[in-house]
Parts: sequence; structure tokens; C-alpha cells
Amino acid sequence: MYELLIVSSFGLLGLFHTRKRHEEDNVSRRVGDKIGKLWDIAHQGMRENRFLRAEKALLTILKIDEKNAAAYNRLGILYAKQKEFRDAIDCFEIASSIEATPSSLHNLGLIYYETENYEKAGIAFEQALKLEESLAARHVAYAKVNEKLGNEKLMFAALQRAIELEPNHETYTLLRKAYVERGMEAEADMVTEKLKKLVVPAGKSKRILRPRRVVI
Repeated sequence: MYELLIVSSFGLLGLFHTRKRHEEDNVSRRVGDKIGKLWDIAHQGMRENRFLRAEKALLTILKIDEKNAAAYNRLGILYAKQKEFRDAIDCFEIASSIEATPSSLHNLGLIYYETENYEKAGIAFEQALKLEESLAARHVAYAKVNEKLGNEKLMFAALQRAIELEPNHETYTLLRKAYVERGMEAEADMVTEKLKKLVVPAGKSKRILRPRRVVI
């Protein structure tokens, strides 16, 4: 009889835990569905320039999931579009502290660049490049900030790397412009000759590939 009671107790305990897991799964599913709908509202609001609607949806997501780096990153883009740079910086910094991604760091660098905080922009671009250096646009951004900082060696190295990744009209033109502005006529002429010979292969992009979520 005692053994029967023990078996029954374990059976009831197992049933309790099964029901509890089922309830937790249902709650998680409902929360996931709600967040999914909020993301749809945010994306639609951004597309239609209904910034207040998008902002409310993103803030609601962050109330549910305060460590949602993607929501902070998207909110930063939204603020940047409205020239609310201080708020944009806060969002990108939080996003990067939660989950440092090339996109969030690149966006942070762009905002720092826009607000003329070139040293912090350079640091952010460097960090983005450490995580992903295969996009020419990241090197172009890094070149531009180093130009502002007077680091010409780093600027030219970044432009050369951009050309290695995407040897097209845009990257060569940027390098030629940098040479011309510094009176480096021989180097500029060499780039001009390369531009004349440049033929874009069929199916290749004629423009620099842009990182995702570029805000400026």
C-alpha cells in the first residue's frame, strides 16, 4: 500500500511538471507571437515614415525583452533618421554592449562621425572591421574618419583595402580624389589609368556593397 502511494505521488508530481511546462510553453509562444506582431508594426512604420508608431512598437518590445539588441539597434536607426543623434548614440551603445555586431558598431561610428566626434567614430569603425572586414563600405567609412583625424597612412590603407575588395569605379575614384587633394599627381595619374582600363564584369555590382542598417 505504501509503495502504491509513493508511485501515485510520483505520478502526480510528473503530471504537475508536465502541465507547468505546457503552461510555460504557451506563455512563451504568446510572448513570441506578440513580439513578432510588434516587429511587423515597427517595420511597417519605418517604411511609411510613421516614426511615432514604430517607436512605440520598439519600446514595447524592449519592455517585454529589455536585452533585445536588435530592437535597440532599430530604435537607434529610427532616431538617426529624425536627427535625434544623442538618443541614437544611446541606443547603438546599448545594442553594442548587449551584442556587439558589425552593423550596430558601424551605425554607432556613423552617428559619431555625423556629430563630428571623430575619435569615437574611428574606434567604432575599427571594432566593426574586427568583426567583419569583407565589405568595402566599412573600409571607406574608416578611411573618411581617418582623413578627418589626419591619419593619412591609415586612410590610404583603408582605401586600398576597399579597392582590393571591390575594384570598381567608385573605390578608384575615392582613392584618386585623395591623391589629387594632396598634390600627389603621379599617384593620381596611375589611378586614372586604372580607371580607364576598368571594365566591370557582367553580373558584378558597379557600386560599393553597403553594410546592413546603414543610417546615414
